Amino acid sequence: MTTLETSPPAAEVEDLRARLGGQALLPGDRQIANVREVYNAMHGGQPALTIRCAGAADVSHGVRFARRHGMALAVRGGGHSIAGLSAIDGGLLLDLSPMNGVLVDPQLRRAYVQGGALWADVDRETQAVGLVTPGGVVSDTGVAGLTLGGGYGWVRRRHGLSCDNVVSAHIVCADGELRSASRDVNPDLFWAIRGGGGNFGVVTAFEFALHPLGPEVAFAATFYPLEQVADVMRAWRAYVAGAPDEVTSVVVTLTFPADPAMPPAVQGRPVAIVGGVYAGNADEGMRVMQPLRELGTPLFDMSGATPFIEVQSGFDWLFPRNAQRSYWKSQYLDELSDGAVEAIAAAALSRPSPVAVVATFHMGGAIRYVDPDATAFWQRSPEFMVSVDGNWADAEHDDAVVEWVRARWAEIREFGTGAVYLNFTGLSDEPLDAGVDSAFGRNLRRLGEVKAKYDPDNLFRRNHNIAPAK
Repeated sequence: MTTLETSPPAAEVEDLRARLGGQALLPGDRQIANVREVYNAMHGGQPALTIRCAGAADVSHGVRFARRHGMALAVRGGGHSIAGLSAIDGGLLLDLSPMNGVLVDPQLRRAYVQGGALWADVDRETQAVGLVTPGGVVSDTGVAGLTLGGGYGWVRRRHGLSCDNVVSAHIVCADGELRSASRDVNPDLFWAIRGGGGNFGVVTAFEFALHPLGPEVAFAATFYPLEQVADVMRAWRAYVAGAPDEVTSVVVTLTFPADPAMPPAVQGRPVAIVGGVYAGNADEGMRVMQPLRELGTPLFDMSGATPFIEVQSGFDWLFPRNAQRSYWKSQYLDELSDGAVEAIAAAALSRPSPVAVVATFHMGGAIRYVDPDATAFWQRSPEFMVSVDGNWADAEHDDAVVEWVRARWAEIREFGTGAVYLNFTGLSDEPLDAGVDSAFGRNLRRLGEVKAKYDPDNLFRRNHNIAPAK
């Protein structure tokens, strides 16, 4: 299948427009400004045709149009792909941003979420009735991309991954047909979309299980001097080794902006922030997480009972849309050895820009309680995951920051399992299937078989790509 780099025939576009509930847009159309922006400015792209989808029928029309005209296809749910997989030069872009509806059933504890929703949309509706589903640590992230790739959030150790909480989904597959997927309907497709990425179609709606929590939660957020990061991490390692599943914690290193609303001690200061959320009673949670506030000599401590919505959006400022360039690499670790701590600390202390981040996530708990074969998401056993996040402003620094990320990742990888988390994997000159084998392990063969059934021609290849089995 070839990529159509120029606009499709005008008559065909007009016929498509007549069928859509949304819009079919060509480059230069005034309404193109309404298309959802991408997060990563490193990957822009200009599609030959963009469809702003009003519903599943528009998605079906778009998929069939791409097939009929031999156009490469990209799907933009939240547009937050670090690898730039929701952008395309030439080809056809399906923009799902108008499809952002969320309906909550508080009695059944279910949320019905359209494929273009952001986690902020979900949190707003679920927290209104004191319920949550695991959903990332940045509220501007898209529900679909995060969930299809796994989905680590602030309650992962208590309630698992985003994909673990999917009860059913509606998916437009490569033939343009809308299918349901659940344990009882198309179970092979249901298995594959829970961690297998966007390889199998366009998810137009999810059904999520919900859990009681909020509106306030116990939140630990303590700022330590970055120069103490190795000692802080060793003390953090000791704490999380015995932490209950209700505690989900992370160590994030960055340079805090010169925000006059913050205490002078952290303005413009490189810091190690130890964050934690307790998925339970807020008072009990603050007691249980008190040691996270005593891992070193704090510069500032903003811990306390906090609205869950504020916790979910607390790191949003680090990831403005289409304003910075990003290249990330991730690595799982079975243990946080002294050597790993030193490698992570060295990376944190050598960050090439103020908004570059090195983050260490504690895993385990409910993630591990799901069998690796039960969903496409294979990486269930590692205790930690480290993400080296190159974020910067100017294209002239592309080569230097990419080189820094790769070098620091290679050093940390010496202490890791070799496997990566694909949602935190950027692309520069790597192929689209980079890291796929390590991420999926023995599930990769089965994923290839499901791919061959639902997308034998690999129409959905603008993703961390799984080749159809021969």
